[in-house]
Order: sequence, then structure tokens, then C-alpha cells
Amino acid sequence: MDEEEIEKAVIAYLRKRGFKQTELTLQEEQQQQQQQQTKTTSANSQTEPEVAKLILSFPSVLENLPARYHDGYSKLRSWTYSSLDLYKHELLRVLYPVFIHCFMDLVAKGHLQEARAFFNTFREDHETLHLRDLQKLEGVLSPTHLEEMEFAHSLRQSKVNIKMCKYSYELLLQYLHNTQSITMLGVINEHINFQVSPGQPSSISEDAEAITLIGSGQDAANLINQREIHWGLLEDSLDDRLEKSGALLSDSDKAEGENKEGETEEAKKKSVDGGKQGASVKKLKKDKVSSASGKSGHPEVNTSSGVPRVKAELPLPVIPAEVEQSILEDLRNRVQLNSVALPSVSFYTFLNTHNSLNCASISYDGSLVAGGFSDSSLKVWDMSKLGQQAGNCAMQGENDGASNEHILGANAGKTSYTLFQGHSGPVYSASFSPLGDFILSSSSDSTVRLWSTRLHANLVCYKGHNYPVWDVQFSPFGHYFASCSHDRTARVWSIDRIQPLRIMAGHLSDVDCVQWHVNCNYIATGSSDKTVRLWDIQSGECVRIFIRHRSMILSLAMSPDGRYMASGDEDGTIMMWDLASGRCVSPLVGHTSCVWTLAFSGEGSLLASGSADCTVKLWDVTASTKVLRTEENKTGNSNRLRSLKALPTKSTPVYSLRFSRRNLLFAAGALSRGL
Repeated sequence: MDEEEIEKAVIAYLRKRGFKQTELTLQEEQQQQQQQQTKTTSANSQTEPEVAKLILSFPSVLENLPARYHDGYSKLRSWTYSSLDLYKHELLRVLYPVFIHCFMDLVAKGHLQEARAFFNTFREDHETLHLRDLQKLEGVLSPTHLEEMEFAHSLRQSKVNIKMCKYSYELLLQYLHNTQSITMLGVINEHINFQVSPGQPSSISEDAEAITLIGSGQDAANLINQREIHWGLLEDSLDDRLEKSGALLSDSDKAEGENKEGETEEAKKKSVDGGKQGASVKKLKKDKVSSASGKSGHPEVNTSSGVPRVKAELPLPVIPAEVEQSILEDLRNRVQLNSVALPSVSFYTFLNTHNSLNCASISYDGSLVAGGFSDSSLKVWDMSKLGQQAGNCAMQGENDGASNEHILGANAGKTSYTLFQGHSGPVYSASFSPLGDFILSSSSDSTVRLWSTRLHANLVCYKGHNYPVWDVQFSPFGHYFASCSHDRTARVWSIDRIQPLRIMAGHLSDVDCVQWHVNCNYIATGSSDKTVRLWDIQSGECVRIFIRHRSMILSLAMSPDGRYMASGDEDGTIMMWDLASGRCVSPLVGHTSCVWTLAFSGEGSLLASGSADCTVKLWDVTASTKVLRTEENKTGNSNRLRSLKALPTKSTPVYSLRFSRRNLLFAAGALSRGL
């Protein structure tokens, strides 16, 4: 029996028994149920057309998607720039990640023309801080490019971590809620992670530290940074021998030693001939100009009883006894530098370079200076010979003819420099061996060449890279060297083999600079992908990834005890890293342009930096590293190294720095009249 028949039977039974009141109540309930069913049916009939209408309008929503991105970002941008000055600089941090992800979302959805129009409309806002990134994203022309281009792929797979105060965060949420900016809210929710802090907004000077990339890249870096590394000095190093041989000399003996060294450096401020780019960008992708990074790895490293000793993973060359004695003598006469006792500086200035000097390098004792030029030549000046010649021999005037050009060849007489020719493209880097008897050069012709400074001849041409080689560095003990290239790899070589011993691959863009660890068991590489990596020489594996820079890394330096590393980038920021933990010890803010070279003093208490802003800056390393953990625990902010002194030049960008074994600071650069 169905439900209606049951209800009829019940009503008939109630009527037969005379239960009229119960019969009426049951009939009222039946009528209410029927009315409810009627309303439900009517509501369904009204809802279905609305759903159908929404489904039919969905294609038009898709058609308006580019306009939603454009209008949403434009309104967010206008609101941000019109915000109160107190919060504006924090809110502005949101615009760049929203901009690039809106562009990539439009490309991924196939709206290529609209994506290009969106990119060109708003790119000018971000060119000052993110020009390199924009140049890379400009090449994204199809959805497949987002997957093929590693830079774009890593951006889409990671989140941007932005620090802001609670007030700024609530203002942003309130704006998104009131304007119902669903598109912008979706982009922010998917690609941005906020670190909200109580209190007032941070200062504008901390903007460089407020935006970091997290996600898959950061997770991989954290995993790699957990590996153990041995950052100490080598067993039976020169420091150990120095400690065994006796105490350091007295101050009077050091002064006498300084006088002896000063006699050989009297002529070092004489100008030398060459050419190089002045204040222009350090390197371009097609016609790239890259200076030699700071050479701070020395056989003579910091004498510290607290520094652990490690075994060498490479068979190292034997230092001749007389050379070893000479080095130990220099170490005994080394001046101990600190925040009060700053180093003397000897600056080599290249004149009449005509913007063709690409790099400069100084030997360990400062007696030789090399310059690499755009005409594919390498020139080496001997400072002792310059001091013995007439003044005009050291310079080549703008109107000098061929008769006034003095070139030192195998049979030449008095000349100003030794000319090494062999490369078929601009020379981008040069590096002296620790003893000064060899010099390496790298070029856009994809090769590295080994030259003899005694024979004045090319000995070996090393071929392995497929693209221009931006940097090359001798190891602190000689015999081995490392190179890096536009092919995104770094390679480790020995001078007696024409094939590389190790190939380090992992960077997402050009590897622009390379530096050896003082114990020769590791090399560090800096890249245009804004990361620094530390590689194990024996295994060829990456053991540290340092992520915090906001632009390409141009220079690296290792502390003499092997514990810290400094890196300088295109924006003028320097980061000090703890190799053991992989963390940033402190950012150094002060330069206004590219940091082209870095160098630690012999005992590691000072860091010198040279920049395209025509200054050499000295930083106090010791005081900052001692109080680092204490201050972080108290304030939660990273400690900033104290800038001790800025040494400006008249109009000479600083290309190279080198501390001698006695702690005399050498510097080199080319006079730029356009500055």
C-alpha cells in the first residue's frame, strides 16, 4: 500500500469511530505538507533558470578574465600608492609579486596579447629593483615557456615571504574585502606568505630583508644545508708552523718590515696603461663585462687555536723551502689590524683605458698587476720595473703613436708592461698563482689560458666550457684552479690536465664568480640566479645554498679561518654567511652600486669591499660576529656589521682588492672621466 491509501484508511477509521477532532488535525497536517511541497517545487523552478543563466554567462566571464587582472592590479596599485606614508613602504612590497604572478597567470591561461599589454603597462614600476628579473620574464611568450624556463618555473612553484606589521596587514585585508577583489585575493593567497609582526612598521632600510623566496627552492636549500661540512684549516698549515717556530715579532720589528715592503711599493701609485668599462653595468648578457672577484684566499690564514683542523681532500703541491721561509717571514711581520688600526692602502689607477678594461688582478705581494681588455689582450705590469723607468714609460697618452708604446717581449728592453696575446675574445678575469710565477685568464672565447710570468708565454689552453667564462681563480696553494661560465656550471681543474676534474652544475643562470675555501676542500660560486652555493671538491656535490640576495652576485671572499664567507651583489649589498649553519650573519649596507670585489684581512678582523660607486669600504668583522647571537636573541633582528671607514676615489670604480701577507691593502681600478 502506498502512502495515500494508508492516509485514506486512517481517516475512514477515525470517521467510523467518531474521532472528528483527530480527523481534522490529520487533514490540516496533510494540507500543510502539500503546501510545503508546492513551495519547494516552485523554488526549484525559479533556481534552475538562474543556474542555467550563470552557466551560459561563464564564457563571458572567461573573456573578461584579462580585464579582471588588469583592473584588479591597477586598483590595488592606486590604493597602495595613496596609502599613508607610515604604511606605504610595507604595502608596496606586495605589488611586485602580484605583478609577476598576474602576468604569468595570464600567459598560462593563453591570453598572450593581454599578458604582454599588462606587462608593458606596469613594468616601469619595478625596473629599478627588479630589472634582471623583468628581462628574463620578458622572454616568456607562451605557456610552454613557463615550464621550460627554470626561473619562471621556480617562481610559480614557490611562495614569496613578505614581512609587515599587523596594521599594514589588516589594511590590506580590509581593502581586499571591501572591494571584493577576488582575483587579486586569489593571487595573494596562492603565491604570498605574510609574516605579521606586532608593533609599528619596519624602517624602509629593511626592505631588502623583508622579501624572501620560500617554497620548494627554500625547502631544498634547508635540506641541503643540513649536511655536515668541515670549514677548518688544514693540518700542518703555515699557521701551525708559524706557531711552532715562535711568537710573532715585536712592533718595532714589524715597523722595520713595513719599511722594507714600502720601499718596493714606492712606485705603486703610478698610472698604468689599459682600458675598461667605467660606471656602466658590470656585465651584459651578450657583451658581458665581469670584473675579477676579490681574491682573499691565502696560504697564510688566520692563526687561531680555536679553529678546527681538517685533512686535505686534494693532493696539494709542496712549497719550496725558501718560499716557505719567505712566507713565514711575511707572516711574522704582519700588522695586526682592528677597528682602531686600519690598513694602509696602495691604489693602482689605470689611465686612458677608453672603457676597455674588463678586469684587474694583483699578485699576493703586490709586485705584479694584470689587466684584461676587450681587445682580447692580457697585460701585466711589474711594479719594480715601473719604478726604475721614466715617468712617461708608465703611461700611454691618448695621442701617443706606436713609437711611444713600450711592449715587453722575450727580447725587449725597457718597457712598461708584458703583453699576452692568445684569446680571441674579451678577457673577463685574471688570477695570479700564490707564488706569482703563473697567471690564468678567462675569456668570452670559452677558454681559460695559463701564462708564465717568467717566460712571458702561453703554456696551456683549457677548453671545456661551452660559453664565455666569467671568472677564474687559482686555489690558495696553486696547482688547482676553478672557473665559472655562462653555461651555468663551475669547473675545477689542475694545471697539468687539459680536462676538468669536477663539473659543478645546479645554478639556474650564469655563474658569475667563484672563490676557493682556504682549506681547498670547497669552492663557492655566485650566480645571476641570486644564490651562492658551496661545493664539495671531492664529491662535486652542493653542500650549501645561500638564499637572500635580491640581485646577481658579483664577488665572493672567504675569511682566513674558513668559517665565514662574504658575497657582494649588483645592488651594492654585501652578505656575511656562516658556512657551518648556512645562515646569514649580517647584511652590510652602504654601497650605492655594484660590489665588484671583496677581501678579508690576514687575521680576518676586517673586510674590505670595492664598488662601482668609486669607494673602498672597511667593515669591522670581529665585533659583529662575537655579539651576533646575543643581539639576535634580544632584538630578533640580524646584526649589521659596523662600517669603519669609507675611502673614496676621485672617479675610479674599484675592480680588485688584495691584502698582502703583511696586511697592506692593494686596490686597482680604471679612471672613468664620465663619472
